[in-house]
Amino acid sequence: MRGLARLPICVQYGTNPSVGPAVVLVNGFFRMRLLPELIDNNRKWAETVSQTDPDFFPKLAKGQTPEFLWIGCADSRVPANQIVGLMPGEVFVHRNIANVVVHSDFNCQSVLEYAVKVLQVKHIIVCGHYGCGGVKAASENHHVGLIDNWLRHIRDVRAKHSQALDMIDDDDDRLNRLCELNVIEQAHNVCHSTVVQEAWDANKPLAVHGWIYGVKDGLLHDLDVTISKPTEVAEAYRVATNPIV
Repeated sequence: MRGLARLPICVQYGTNPSVGPAVVLVNGFFRMRLLPELIDNNRKWAETVSQTDPDFFPKLAKGQTPEFLWIGCADSRVPANQIVGLMPGEVFVHRNIANVVVHSDFNCQSVLEYAVKVLQVKHIIVCGHYGCGGVKAASENHHVGLIDNWLRHIRDVRAKHSQALDMIDDDDDRLNRLCELNVIEQAHNVCHSTVVQEAWDANKPLAVHGWIYGVKDGLLHDLDVTISKPTEVAEAYRVATNPIV
């Protein structure tokens, strides 16, 4: 690589006609155009969308008016738009490890504020998924690394519900129940955020939902956490966290 970087020539090779050269030598310096196949996929996707709806991108360029804020896990198997069948512009998305919502995470809280106050979304969906790696790591008592600081929030959920979780014998079932409880707790945190509380105080139509996704079958499941006003928070939380027998 170092030798190639100093070649005083201009060469291109690995060319895909639709996206240009994958590797170029320009003025003696080595440059790579990474992932040309993804650029190619993008061109095909944009062409398909435009053929279906010629006005789609011009309309999208004028602004966004999504009804939904999706707070989900960063897992690559849980893409928000695709699993609910929505197009770009229809759902505002925030994702992190294990769909955690805490008051000290200014990134997430800023997304909440923008979604509610500027975009005027009507629904906030907290969506986890079964077999979540972040939740699994939090359920195990060993050091992982920097992420331990983030997983602390989920370990708090595990400790809070330890009695109910200890009643579940099967390891996979116990993990999946912790995934559910984590969604419920994070939805609860959304409800207690200043942004949501202020919206409800102003009588704005806003509902918080707790869902979980099955990677094995591609299906979403409602965890009976749907809250549209402050007086519903306690009861919804009680029902959702009730031990499964």
